[in-house]
Amino acid sequence: MDHSHHQAVVEFSYALAFMTGLLGSGHCLGMCGGLVSAFFLKLQARGPWPYLAYHAARVAVYAMVGLLAALLGAVLVSTGRIGLAQGVLQIVAGAIVILLGLDLLGISPIRNAYGFAPIAWLRRQFADAARHGPVRGALIGGAINGLMPCSMTMAMAVQATTAPSPPEGMLLMLAFGAGTLPSMLSASWLFGRLGPRLRGWLLKGAALFVIALGVSTLWQGLRYFLVMVKLVA
Repeated sequence: MDHSHHQAVVEFSYALAFMTGLLGSGHCLGMCGGLVSAFFLKLQARGPWPYLAYHAARVAVYAMVGLLAALLGAVLVSTGRIGLAQGVLQIVAGAIVILLGLDLLGISPIRNAYGFAPIAWLRRQFADAARHGPVRGALIGGAINGLMPCSMTMAMAVQATTAPSPPEGMLLMLAFGAGTLPSMLSASWLFGRLGPRLRGWLLKGAALFVIALGVSTLWQGLRYFLVMVKLVA
């Protein structure tokens, strides 16, 4: 794969990740809008700093997840025949991302049970964060929000395992986090103003971008795997 083609693929992935976050705003508001609104009411935030601190911490956690996921992907690749392993990892990750996208549409053959984090414990810590004060509490709350699992964040994290390098995995999750900012920054104002039908359509749009990202990754992995099979045969 030449440098210009690699760069185009990477930029395409960043764009899809950003659009997934942007179009997933309805899903974000439905899943976290009430939680975030109640948190800031309890926090009694004044001025922009608590809001900025909250979302900076949330997106920073996404970035760290992307970095760690890409490192995990690199470790998995290094355990086997590098070229073949990289192709297999991309194929598997692409298939998982497609399934998570189908799950967002409600048509996945395998339902996502969100068994990857102690959700009840995270919610308790999130509720308690407000007692630490406006800015520090916002930082803690934002970081905890970043760890709360959902199909979209899980899909992006799985996608990050296929990144060519850890910094690119981090940037992929940053692009996704940037896409979520418009809705999450205004969650306390917008929550309840987007009707369920509009939220549903936005979620479907986000799901289609997740599926497109998965298909792109799977196809790249399949092509790479077939090339490497010929080289090592």
